[in-house]
Amino acid sequence: MALFQDLIFPAPPSLFLTAMTVISFTSLVYAGISEAIGKNLQYSKFWNAGVADIRKETRISGRAGMLFTYLPPLAAALASFAVPGFPVSGRSLLVRTVLSLHFFKRVFEVVFIHQYSGQMTLKYAIAGTMNDFLNTVSLLYAQYLTQDTPEPSFDLKSVGILLFLIGITGNFYHHYLLSKLRKKNDKGYKIPTGGLFSLVICPHYLFEIIDFLGIALISQTLYSFTWFSGALVYLMGRSYSTRKWYLSKFENFPGDVKALIPFVF
Repeated sequence: MALFQDLIFPAPPSLFLTAMTVISFTSLVYAGISEAIGKNLQYSKFWNAGVADIRKETRISGRAGMLFTYLPPLAAALASFAVPGFPVSGRSLLVRTVLSLHFFKRVFEVVFIHQYSGQMTLKYAIAGTMNDFLNTVSLLYAQYLTQDTPEPSFDLKSVGILLFLIGITGNFYHHYLLSKLRKKNDKGYKIPTGGLFSLVICPHYLFEIIDFLGIALISQTLYSFTWFSGALVYLMGRSYSTRKWYLSKFENFPGDVKALIPFVF
């Protein structure tokens, strides 16, 4: 416990951040457990999975849904550069920069990289954008409140920057490989190949976790570490569910390919 306190800024007396810490962690863990037991969020290959009556769900295109999800948190990250009183250098600048790059990459991929074969429920799109927007605002606000607070005993910014760059690059590369699986107008699914797909079915999630860990280490706030922990549980559940889906759809799916962590999980 004492070591952890040396790694983070003291928690600020903020009712909003306290509530968001509990809500964010709880909701992400719940979503991860739900994914693992088959109650999947309604997008991508899990569209219509577990939906009793699809006609009752309001639908939008996958591309529109993802843009709706990612544009508000990108706007929040970019708007933070104009917030009066926000330090214009150091750790705070780094946090704003990496969050902006993270969501810019996501929007870029939605527009230019990803291939979409289905639709998304409007309910999921709204929940997704609220989750990402509130988490982004909370990460920024937590950093804002660290002003005039002594730095943690261990400075993890350099490690965080390295992990962020590895994570965002690896995630983009494996998203690119996924986009090349389909030819134009091809709506079917195939077993991914290349990169780390020979070891895990969700290397893009693995690198996203590394990306998130990098952001948490750059920030070094209680909220950033709590948010990362919840996101880790969610992506573990999502990758576990994804591997089960591939096993059910492809008889030739290699059994030694893990869900998320090579040779382990």
